[in-house]
Amino acid sequence: MSVAFVTGANRGIGFELVRQLLEQNYTVHATYRSNRGGLEDLSHPNLHCHQMDVRESSQVKTTLERVSAPIDLLINNAGIADGRWASLEEIDFEIVSNVMEVNAIAPVRVTQCALPMLAKNGGKVVMITSLMGSIEDCASGRSYAYRASKTALNMFTTAMKSELQEVGVAVMLVHPGWVETDMGGPNAPLQASESVTGILTQIDGQTLATTGRFVDYAGNNLPW
Repeated sequence: MSVAFVTGANRGIGFELVRQLLEQNYTVHATYRSNRGGLEDLSHPNLHCHQMDVRESSQVKTTLERVSAPIDLLINNAGIADGRWASLEEIDFEIVSNVMEVNAIAPVRVTQCALPMLAKNGGKVVMITSLMGSIEDCASGRSYAYRASKTALNMFTTAMKSELQEVGVAVMLVHPGWVETDMGGPNAPLQASESVTGILTQIDGQTLATTGRFVDYAGNNLPW
């Protein structure tokens, strides 16, 4: 049975990833920071829930040590929004630092700790990123911290792809689309179930030969 490790799994896209992976007969290790959210009501013999703050190295290391089997799939989904400030003058740099820590640095931290377990099985690493991290696509601007954090995540992932490829681990950056979640808001045109079905299809097709690609949930290549 394949093993998946999903961060930020208590709601939205993360929760739907857990739900659909369980349907595909994965053993799923799902993490949440403080509130189990939807995981509270999701009872399944192959589901293991872990309280873990992705910003805390000791918690990440301890949590991964509890996973006894090699990991086939790591999905770095945990993320937060920024203040969407209307002007440069309004930017709160404490919020910026936290957004960068959670969205850009933490996925690298989790991947670093999980790498020995991923390499045992030739696993896959999926970074849930955003089209908002595309420099070419940044016509409207604003959302300073969120955009910058996803751009940084894209670069971290691109920088690590060759190193991971050498140990048999493939990586992929995927934009889930504008999804109706707490972060995406009620006006989003896409349901989490449709987005996640697409994401898992892209994961199934991911190989070492296509490692490092930046696509959306439907498999469309996105501009850097």
